[in-house]
Amino acid sequence: MDATTSGTETIQYCNIPEQPIAAALVTSPRHTFQRQVRHCFGDSVPGEFPLAAKPSIVLHVLSASNLDPQDLAKLEASELNHQCSLAELAALDMCQMRAIFKPMTPEQKDDLKQRCGGSWKLVLRYLLAGEACCRREKSQAIAGPGHSIAVTSKGAVYSFGSNSSGQLGHGLTPEGSTADEYRPRLIRSLQGIRIIQATVGAGRTMLISDAGKVYAFGKHSFGEAEFGAQGGKTVNTPQVVESLKDIFVVQAAIGNFFTAVLSREGRVYTLSWGCDGRLGHQTDPNDVQPYPLLGALENIPVVQIAAGYCYLLALACQPGGMSVYSVGCGLGGKLGHGTRTDEKYPRLIEKFQALNLQPMVVAAGAWHAAVVGKDGRVCTWGWGRYGCLGHGCEDCESVPKVVESLSDVKAIHVATGDYTTFVVSDIGDGNRHVNVLKPELVTSLKEVKERVVQISLTNSIFWNAHTFALTESGKLYAFGAGDKGQLGAKLEVNTIERGNPEPVEIDLSN
Repeated sequence: MDATTSGTETIQYCNIPEQPIAAALVTSPRHTFQRQVRHCFGDSVPGEFPLAAKPSIVLHVLSASNLDPQDLAKLEASELNHQCSLAELAALDMCQMRAIFKPMTPEQKDDLKQRCGGSWKLVLRYLLAGEACCRREKSQAIAGPGHSIAVTSKGAVYSFGSNSSGQLGHGLTPEGSTADEYRPRLIRSLQGIRIIQATVGAGRTMLISDAGKVYAFGKHSFGEAEFGAQGGKTVNTPQVVESLKDIFVVQAAIGNFFTAVLSREGRVYTLSWGCDGRLGHQTDPNDVQPYPLLGALENIPVVQIAAGYCYLLALACQPGGMSVYSVGCGLGGKLGHGTRTDEKYPRLIEKFQALNLQPMVVAAGAWHAAVVGKDGRVCTWGWGRYGCLGHGCEDCESVPKVVESLSDVKAIHVATGDYTTFVVSDIGDGNRHVNVLKPELVTSLKEVKERVVQISLTNSIFWNAHTFALTESGKLYAFGAGDKGQLGAKLEVNTIERGNPEPVEIDLSN
């Protein structure tokens, strides 16, 4: 049949160089063929199926080949080498590409698999969820109380602003004192160490490396109040926290009176503020030892933690979906349980199930909290002063409530401060509600003409706030209080703040 009339594409032939048959018989030695066992882990041995090198092959098959449910079921049921299905194997290969998963021993990997629900697909979801909500291994900027930290995409760290307690990490001046910095300055003692996450508190800074080490500097305390008596000891350069050396840490959060860290396996540990069993354990306020957060989260992996004024939120990853737990002070209803009572152990916030909302990002402000759902909806609860909840009033909400005025916006990120909330949409616009009862578009950020991917603002009730907006290309813009240099620039005389975003002289894409 003629290919042109049948609708079939014409076969393309390759020209093969002519070679005399006799010459071929004489010069070509006879090969001995041996059957090689083919498997799917790809250790660069000839004959193996290189999924480890090219997991995108499987992802393409699963996502772009228009497979019907029967085909997908067969793939799921298939077994390769009596170990796992093709879909499971693809998920495992993708896990192997994650920085925090690669160095794990086989036993640690299997333990994580069981902790996540017994599936590599669930492990992959756990790892990706943690990267997405914390910007782990990506550029980030943190607006702290009076000082700022910026992390580049390659893990270099810059600090600027107030250095009253050594929280910038640059050591002492030749005169033996600390000095504020009005321009971003590289922390040179961290060269050769890749930082993947940062957090700040009043007078102190904590950094997490890709090796799971925690570096701290500034006030030498994990539980000092944000405002009050200064600690007797300060650290002026980054130092490894020895009490955490046996825990592979991927995130830290500083709250008033306590500090929390999250391990690679999704376990939460707290330091200090254990008096009266406030966090499920009894400790001295100056204790530097980590204690596991007991109760409901002991056997549930957590992907993100967020700390506010005397309370902690934890975003958990379970086989049935994502959920949020809270513990600590319930003043103002900020724990989200419909009451204002304290919780000594983590308690599930049940309202999200009733709202049919899958939490993906949590934010803990000083007195209120917020969540972004998988569908882009935003929920807020806690004290509603100055309209920070965005519900059209200043009333408190003791359970999560959807911000209806954002119904036409698909949110991807939320940030909270003392009485301020910022929401970033999927097109990079920023909405803010403070001193206004409903969210308003931040038009000054619209003029940046770049997609905003992260907002960070000061989460403090004692410091004037400043705010960072980080764009997709790694440019950083700052506005708000700047009297200590925390905006990355020296303001004019008798000027203590800046109302419009202006670029910070730093490129975080490097």
